[in-house]
Amino acid sequence: MRARDLAVSVPPVGVDDSVLRVVKLMVNEGLPGVIIVDGENKPQYVVPDSQVLSLMLAQYSDDSALVRTIDEASADKFWSGMGTRSIGDCLKLRLDEAKLVKVPADATVLEVASALSKARSALIAVVDDRGKLTGCITLNGLLTAVALPYL
Repeated sequence: MRARDLAVSVPPVGVDDSVLRVVKLMVNEGLPGVIIVDGENKPQYVVPDSQVLSLMLAQYSDDSALVRTIDEASADKFWSGMGTRSIGDCLKLRLDEAKLVKVPADATVLEVASALSKARSALIAVVDDRGKLTGCITLNGLLTAVALPYL
């Protein structure tokens, strides 16, 4: 079995997409993160779900005292403002934490597992020989494929 056999199609996410669109995509597709691509559909970053949350909170996440001062009414305004920020704007604040986790379509299942493990990610991009995104593999999808026959 190869990466191409496990990969599922995902809608592309660009740096100009709103945080709200990214969150909707993750929720609707059940994804543990997103793959951000450039204009040529080449993956630039794989952002796990916990990092998406961190990106959403970028202006507050490093200051727990500030977070404690925000009441629920103000927090509601914060969440409703998600749609006005792009994922690229948020990513700029946390670029040092962003990684690109990818494997070629012909990678073996063991190579996929190793790459996911090393990156501590639950999502990996699968690319063709030109480096373009063909899909993704989630940790859950990988575990289902390799462990289900033994359960």
